[in-house]
Amino acid sequence: MAPSRKRHKGHPQSVGEALGQLTKSLGIEKAVNEYAVVASWAQIVGERIASVSTAQRIENGVLFVSVTTAPWRTELSMQRHQIMRKINEEAGAEIVKDIRFR
Repeated sequence: MAPSRKRHKGHPQSVGEALGQLTKSLGIEKAVNEYAVVASWAQIVGERIASVSTAQRIENGVLFVSVTTAPWRTELSMQRHQIMRKINEEAGAEIVKDIRFR
């Protein structure tokens, strides 16, 4: 006889909500959110910027981005705050506090 499973009363949960609760309970929510930002770089900043830059990693709230040329590095540095705002809006939380373009 198979072990019985407890039924949860209330409203059914979406898969996204269940995964969110699981990552939080495992203590990996921050790492998962940071990975999602890096993985979604092209979708967040658009094709033009993504063609000249690559998000590398996030450390202590700082996103490190490699950029192909110095002029683009300067241009993206001037857009830093707009890009951070867009990233954090997409993430639904303040994941990125600063960006370093290299």
